Amino acid sequence: MDSRERKTLSEADIKTKFITPAILSAGWDEMTQVRREVTLTPGPVVVRGNLSSRNKKKKKFADYVLQKEKGVPVAVIEAKDNNHTISGGLQQALGYADLLDVPCAFSSNGDGFASHDKTVPDGQDIEIEFGMDDFPGPGELWRRYKAFRGISDAQESLVTEPYFDDGSKKEPRYYQAEAINHVIEKVAQGDKRLLLVMATGTGKTYTTFQIIYRLWKAKRVKRVLFVVDRNILADQTLVNDFKPFGSVMTKIRNRKIDPSYEVYLGLYQALTGPYEEDKIFKSVSKDFFDLIVIDECHRGSASDDSAWKEILEYFDDAIQLGLTATPKETKYASNITYFGEPVYTYSLKQGIQDGFLAPYKVVRIDIDKDVQGWTPPEGMTDDLGNAIEHREYNQLDMDRVLVLNQRTKLVAERVMKLLNATDPFQKTIIFCEDIDHAERMRKAIVNAAGPLAKANSRYVMRITGDSLEGKAELDNFIDPESKYPVIATTSELLTTGVDAKTCKLIVLDKTINSMTTFKQIVGRGTRIEESHNKFFFTILDFKKATELFKDPEFDGEPVVIYEPEDGDDPVPPDPEPGGDDDDDGDGDEGDTPKKFVVSAVGARILGERVEYIGEDGQMVTESYRDYSRKGIRQEFASLDDFLQKWNRAKKKAAIIEALAEYGIELPNLAREVGKDYGDFDLICHIAFDQRPLTRSERANSVKKRNYFTKYGDKARAVLEALLDKYANEGITSIENNNVLKLDPFKQLGTPVEIINGVFGGKAKYEEAVQELEVELFKQAS
Repeated sequence: MDSRERKTLSEADIKTKFITPAILSAGWDEMTQVRREVTLTPGPVVVRGNLSSRNKKKKKFADYVLQKEKGVPVAVIEAKDNNHTISGGLQQALGYADLLDVPCAFSSNGDGFASHDKTVPDGQDIEIEFGMDDFPGPGELWRRYKAFRGISDAQESLVTEPYFDDGSKKEPRYYQAEAINHVIEKVAQGDKRLLLVMATGTGKTYTTFQIIYRLWKAKRVKRVLFVVDRNILADQTLVNDFKPFGSVMTKIRNRKIDPSYEVYLGLYQALTGPYEEDKIFKSVSKDFFDLIVIDECHRGSASDDSAWKEILEYFDDAIQLGLTATPKETKYASNITYFGEPVYTYSLKQGIQDGFLAPYKVVRIDIDKDVQGWTPPEGMTDDLGNAIEHREYNQLDMDRVLVLNQRTKLVAERVMKLLNATDPFQKTIIFCEDIDHAERMRKAIVNAAGPLAKANSRYVMRITGDSLEGKAELDNFIDPESKYPVIATTSELLTTGVDAKTCKLIVLDKTINSMTTFKQIVGRGTRIEESHNKFFFTILDFKKATELFKDPEFDGEPVVIYEPEDGDDPVPPDPEPGGDDDDDGDGDEGDTPKKFVVSAVGARILGERVEYIGEDGQMVTESYRDYSRKGIRQEFASLDDFLQKWNRAKKKAAIIEALAEYGIELPNLAREVGKDYGDFDLICHIAFDQRPLTRSERANSVKKRNYFTKYGDKARAVLEALLDKYANEGITSIENNNVLKLDPFKQLGTPVEIINGVFGGKAKYEEAVQELEVELFKQAS
């Protein structure tokens, strides 16, 4: 095939005729080692207003990923058509290689390969080009991968131990595979203290299962203890991700470790306690477990004085893997000091940018008594007759020291206003200062919800550590298939460890000073659940807690702030009464200061501000219209550029689909601008400030012209009916020939009779439709 002919081929043809044969000729196994058209990330979800869509322009899609074994990638290849240079796709391939942490990236246009190799010795060229017959084989690229990742020949068998495969086509997401592979490699290299940082909602349990399974199957470990701090987590793990372990797995019950199993799930509370007889982990030998996995290790296990840490110290010869979404680095506790630097980190920011995690919008609400403060008159008493201390009370005091019942009512009414305007049955968590506040908020929501609360008494439930009825409903609250409870009021119970997949609204009426607590709360909403139409979540903030988003620590690299020296007391001081003590516990509060309860003092909202997470991870104030304007102008440099491309397009749907790749859904814009405007006018108006015409105005303008005189009666009837169709439904409806099967067209004949009999064939019918479109869009304003 000569070069001119090759330039007429599509990228798909180049892959089929040249690139794939070259790879297979080099010895790569097509079934097990070559993955084609691999979606690495789906593209971020964009949320503006109450609308969301994916920005598919930012989807990451590799033409080829070459792997040693399933889940162990070694190289990436990017294909281009022959109108590109050989290295035209190399930068793109390098981006994917960095994502997968592999040393080799390749690009090809069918004439040859361009290569980038991070393992070449100093002084040699990092990037070279070579012919189609010289692509490196599996052995060579595996050699480079081992050199890049520091894997010795002796460690190779463990590193290549296969993933669990149930026969489905499920592959670990790229970051899950990276987390798994990095842990396995570190174990192969002899490391025994490992920390894995993965944002909430990114599949830590599935990742953990594959790590344990591969180490167990390779006989590197025989007995494994997976320690969690919530009964519900242990039960979910048993029946979900860990189910393949079957009969070799057990949950530690009845304060007894049965030695006849190999994989154990245990609660901290079931393994240890304040008294020696509670420490059942000591009933087995110190070498009983070969691997201990600590879930949520940002909690007490990171602290030198923690009772949980004695479990780790007792089995100190075992491999110990800590899992956390929020590395805990405070003056008194550091899991990095104990476990070492994370072997892999996948952050909330990265998860949102990739499109695996749900973005958030923040509605910040200022209440007058919070912002301006309130000072009681001299001698004023509360509802119970207690003298109220004469001083100014502000946001920090609300619901901790001072309870304004009208303020609680105001918050509840604002929550219900948002729910009623969107979906009154979206799962909602309201975080309150303490149990008392959570109960008062429950009652206020009942009153604000009115008929919704009447219809089902479980519409809102208080779920706190002291409420047996509330805790009994926790499973139903987190079950995506269970309608009730809809709203949970809580203080601490739902900050961590509860997988509320369909939670769409998080309400913060709680003072939060702890970054760990804040991250855990935000994590309650980060899961995407497409089957339940959950692509983003809203944070309704009454206490300025979301100011923590601006803190570099929110999604920055964890650092050790403090490492105790000899003589230092690692025990933190008692928290201030009513203060935020960074306890992610179950809602059992200690002594609280006396509260003054006042019903007669009103409260009102001073202002609201809506912000969204931007593409750079920073919070921005931007409407859907502003976002769309930016995206349209990225696609079309000017109004003239748009008009030329619109008029040249045989199918206007192609332009509409191109904008949808940016996450710009024109029906969403129509809801803001006006549902009677067509796609053409929406684009011209939003992006280029043109005065829009409605679809009906455009259709009627065409009907008034002499445009139809060259057509016969039947052809004119068809075209006028198409104009009516456009006026009612838009441009894409008349571009689809199936429209001829509908009224009023079917009264004029079948689609074949209309196309062939009336217009003289498909080409002439399509030409007539295109001429009609030219008439429709003759003017841009």
